[in-house]
Amino acid sequence: MVHFHLNPSLWAVLLTFTSLQPCSADKRVDLIVRPDGGNVSSPIMYGLMHEDINNSGDGGIYAELIRNRAFQSGDESRYPVTLDGWSAVNDAKLSLKKLSQPLSAALPYSMNVAVPSSSNKTVGFANAGYWGMDVKVQKYTGSFYVKGAYQGKSFTASLQSALTGEVFGTTKVPVKKAGNDWVKYDFNLVPEKAAPNSNNTFAITFDAAGVPGGSLDFNLISLFPPTYNNRPNGLRVDIMEALAALKPKFLRFPGGNMLEGNTLPTWWKWNETIGDLKNRPGRAGVWGYPLSAGLGLVEYMQWCEDLNLEPILAVWSGLALDGGELPESRIDEAVRSALDELEFLTGDASTHWGGIRASILGHTRPWKIRYVEIGNEDWLGGGSTGFENYKKYRFPAFFKAFQEKYPEIQLIASPSVFDGMTIPKPAGGDYHPYLTPDNMVLSFNKFDSLTRDNLTLIGEAASTHPNGGIGWEGNLMPFPWWGGSVGEAIFLLGLERNGDKVIGATYAPGLRNLNRWQWAMTQIQHAADPALTTLSTSYYVWKLLGTTAITKTLPVTATTGGIGPLYYVAGETERGSSVFKAAVYNSTEPVAVSVQFARLGGKVKQPHKKTATATLTILTGPTNPYEYNDPWKHNNVVEETKTRLKAKEGGTFSFTLPQLSVAVLETDSD
Repeated sequence: MVHFHLNPSLWAVLLTFTSLQPCSADKRVDLIVRPDGGNVSSPIMYGLMHEDINNSGDGGIYAELIRNRAFQSGDESRYPVTLDGWSAVNDAKLSLKKLSQPLSAALPYSMNVAVPSSSNKTVGFANAGYWGMDVKVQKYTGSFYVKGAYQGKSFTASLQSALTGEVFGTTKVPVKKAGNDWVKYDFNLVPEKAAPNSNNTFAITFDAAGVPGGSLDFNLISLFPPTYNNRPNGLRVDIMEALAALKPKFLRFPGGNMLEGNTLPTWWKWNETIGDLKNRPGRAGVWGYPLSAGLGLVEYMQWCEDLNLEPILAVWSGLALDGGELPESRIDEAVRSALDELEFLTGDASTHWGGIRASILGHTRPWKIRYVEIGNEDWLGGGSTGFENYKKYRFPAFFKAFQEKYPEIQLIASPSVFDGMTIPKPAGGDYHPYLTPDNMVLSFNKFDSLTRDNLTLIGEAASTHPNGGIGWEGNLMPFPWWGGSVGEAIFLLGLERNGDKVIGATYAPGLRNLNRWQWAMTQIQHAADPALTTLSTSYYVWKLLGTTAITKTLPVTATTGGIGPLYYVAGETERGSSVFKAAVYNSTEPVAVSVQFARLGGKVKQPHKKTATATLTILTGPTNPYEYNDPWKHNNVVEETKTRLKAKEGGTFSFTLPQLSVAVLETDSD
């Protein structure tokens, strides 16, 4: 038996963070896991959700290093076009121009670089990136467009320190002779030396004497490091590797509030996020910054391909964040856009949008879409009428159209039954609990009373606020913290007990840039420096539960004790193993657990068969439940203990779980 002991004087510290009555009665729990019964669970129980909040797309998982690369806005009344991120090199003068011959209709602004008169200097411009750039000895892939007469032999692209000016790598980009039209230049840059920190810039310079017209115009200046699976216009390696380790099964995209837009004209227009980057106008982001649209519909689908994820595609439902919504007479516009998007993704080359995907983008094989969500949190928006109109005509219009055109697709309404919507079969709903740890625990049995007709996606979830507002009353915690993460674990165990009523669950938001954020609580934090990529306490909890997802639940009978302070579920995994998952919350002492897998009992009684064995993985945290993984301290407050166990008579495993712990006992496959 595995035992845990803590100094009794520490129990008071452990219990101050919860307002629930402490549990002391069930210090021992004896359980029998029956081999028959239970229910088949969702095949996509754990997944991911993404929208560009906290610079999680631009400046985050989207690997582009250049900030403000194409001078985009999406809504100039909200985001005036600027030269943010850019600076002059050697007395050049930078200005924005709206040329009569722009690079494209989508990118009307460009950067004019004027050279000093009668100068023989090398001049140009530099970009500071998203609060720095990581420079290693590896291949960087770049490109830029230039308009104007240039008589020099080459441009120079370089990476250097913003503090000392030390150059880590440089490459010459030979000039093409192309009159006065826009010309694209591509280059590779391999630094000779790695930078000691991320306080670096990227620069393009050229000979001032080679500019007879006095200035050149530049646009769509891009630089990528190596990307995940080496995809062009791809995703950041370290973040994708961290997500891949979670073994997720789905990706819900593109949000989130990002889907809706601030106003009716600025919703996430999918067809403006596909194709050549020069034809993507960018978007007015809803979290305080404009978006490049480099991470577009196709890139999301490639993300799904690379991690073998089921896409849960959210389509615009005709509602904006400012409360504007399409009237019933125009809702067909939103429905038509959604159907066109599905044709683009799933249609063969003989269809209009499928032909565009195949011929223009070169993706001849259609994708599979099995889940589509209509809108995002429509129960919140639109003032006094938004939710009512969603139920009255907006969702019904989509429901009718998809039943006729794509009856095989699982539709999901953006509200859930818990939000007061009666959802027509066979559609499901979407529930977004952002709760205190106590309320997460109290939600353990929330789904028990639902029927299979109440199929629900948990499209966003997290413990965000401390119990009782200790220290941060009314505000988010600064990072996911251990006590909150244990609360999430118990909520997830409750979902797995009801896996036939749940589509899947995902933490949200997933990512946060440490230099600019709007929502502190995220699974992963990141910055330009990969050393600051931090896996939160919640990351480790969701990883343990997600990598042992139950595909079929098994009935559990308690012969001693019951639910609380030990919360649990049992079942089978896709590996064919039996698994018991548990968490302890609000206990005055460790809980002794005995789990008998009835189907393993015969192994002990028959000498010619091996004794059943299992691996017990236990996550524990600090004595102070408010502690968290701090990116600046490079700490990890989560301790993982793995122990090999042998079954006793009857297929029984015994162990002890301490207060605020999460555990998985997985038997070896037969």
